Order: sequence, then C-alpha cells, then structure tokens
Amino acid sequence: MKGLYVLGGRQRKALVKTEEEWNLYERALILQIDPETGASSVRVDYTTPLEARAGTEASVLFKAGTRQGDTLYACTATEVLIYKLPDFKLIGYVSLPCFNDVHHVCPIDEDRLLAVSTGLDMVVEFTRQGEVLRQWNVLGEEPWGRFSKAVDYRRVASTKPHPSHPNYVFRLGEDIWVTRFCQKDAVCLTRSTSPIAIDVEKPHDGVIWEDRIYFTTVDGRVVIVDRDTLQVSQVVDLNLIDNGSRALLGWCRGLLVLDEARVWVGFTRVRKTKLLENLNWVKHAFRDVEKPTHLALYDLSAKKCLQEIDLESCGMNIVFSIFPAE
Repeated sequence: MKGLYVLGGRQRKALVKTEEEWNLYERALILQIDPETGASSVRVDYTTPLEARAGTEASVLFKAGTRQGDTLYACTATEVLIYKLPDFKLIGYVSLPCFNDVHHVCPIDEDRLLAVSTGLDMVVEFTRQGEVLRQWNVLGEEPWGRFSKAVDYRRVASTKPHPSHPNYVFRLGEDIWVTRFCQKDAVCLTRSTSPIAIDVEKPHDGVIWEDRIYFTTVDGRVVIVDRDTLQVSQVVDLNLIDNGSRALLGWCRGLLVLDEARVWVGFTRVRKTKLLENLNWVKHAFRDVEKPTHLALYDLSAKKCLQEIDLESCGMNIVFSIFPAE
C-alpha cells in the first residue's frame, strides 16, 4: 500500500463549549498519508459555496465516502462530489434540496448513487445529473411525512433531534441497507426482513469485506457480522486492547479492512459540548487523558494496536473515512 486517503475536516479556532456541531468545522479535507514515514499532504481543501449551506458559519467537512477503482465519491453535509484518482480531478457534483447533514454516499452503478440525508432520516437514490429516483424514510414512514418538499433543507442549520439518525448505506446483492444510530441496528430498505442488531452501542460504518460486514460503534468497538446469516460473529472492544493507555480513544468512525486480522480505524477527539453530555458512554468514559483525532491500525486476532497516526498534527480535527491510496 502506497498510503492512505483520509476524509474529514479542520476545526474552527477559538471555539467554546456552547458551540454546536453544525458550525464547528471550517474546511473539508482529504489527506494522503504514508503510514511508513508519517509524511502527509493535503490533496483536497474544499469549502461549500454559500448557496449550498446554511450561512457563513455552517460546518464544512467531508463525511463518509466510497472509493470504487479510480473514482472517489465524497460528501459534505449538503453535497456529493466525485473525484477521479489519483489527481483528484472533480468529475461530478450534485447538491439537492433534500440534502441535510448528509453522512455517506456510495454508487449503485456508473450513473446512480445513494446518499444518507441524515437530517431528514432519509436515504436518497439519484443520478449524477441530480434527478431523484427514490427516497426512503429509514423508520418505514412516508419520506415526507415530517418534512416539506417545498423547503430547501440545505439552508437549514439543523433538524435535530433525529428519531433515527441514519449514518451509512451499503448494498447486499440488490438490497439496500442503512445503519441507524438511535436504533442500534442496520435495516433493509428494499424488502421486509429482520434488522441486523448491533446492540452494544450506536453504530456508524457498515463496511463489507468478503463474507463479513464490519460495523464501528461510537464508543470504540468493531462489530463483525456474518454476511450470509446476518448474525454478529464477533465484537472487539478496542478500548481493552489499546496498549493499556486508559486514555479516551475518541468518537470511533471510519474503517478500512486490510485483511482478516488488520483494520485501520478512525477516532475523533470528543468535544465536550452540550450535545455530547447527554451520551452515556461519553459521560462515563471521560478520563484525565484524551487522545487527539487519530488513526489506529489494529490486529483484531492478536488483540494488539500496531500503529497510531496523529491527524491533528496534519491539520485534521475530524475523520470520517479511510481508503487505500494505491
């Protein structure tokens, strides 16, 4: 592996505890990092145009994306950007009024894409030209039951609280699944079947690798599910194998599977805002030592942390996705 691409953002300076997450970040960043040398470079430094966000103080960052061959699909809270690798030439752009707090984008084929519009508890299927094909409310309700089609939700700072807060969309065969933060599961949107229960904590990523699905939970666990049975086969608590440091790892989000044992995992430093004070795992986990926003390479079989990379020293304060830079 030549290195890693890391998607996230840079935090504003001089923040106070009362700041909300929807105005914490000022730039969307994609870094390329060489794990062997520690060298890093900024490949994309981006800000959302004012017409596609809720004012000058609205957060701008890259959330969870998808790499498919030499194409990288990235998203901000209100946009989908498509880059051709390795030069990061922008080859596609979509911004829709139903995009609010978008958390993940992935392609279905060369023309169709899926995006998780977290602020509307919705998954949207659309074309590269911006035509909306299908929309699903992740709780099985009417997609527009709680919201209005007449509103441009890109201009709305926040729609919280969210009854579900979906995070990450993935496909099993022709079926579309999405992780649901509040329900601690992943649910199928295209047919009636039982959800994948991720009971240990609130999930984020749902990364398919061979016959497994890897989920992260925000408190620092990797939940491995058998792709055929859709049952949990293993839960690895990274807090217990993190070199015994007892430091708070951070908000766990971002996952790259290398092989059956090794995974890269992203952690974002937890800001003690009013919102996070209500999350039990954060409230009970704060310790004297807190790690910076970082990546960690784990051997899940040997229960070892093999390497850590400090992202704050590279200018990144929040991480959402990790991809191979081959």
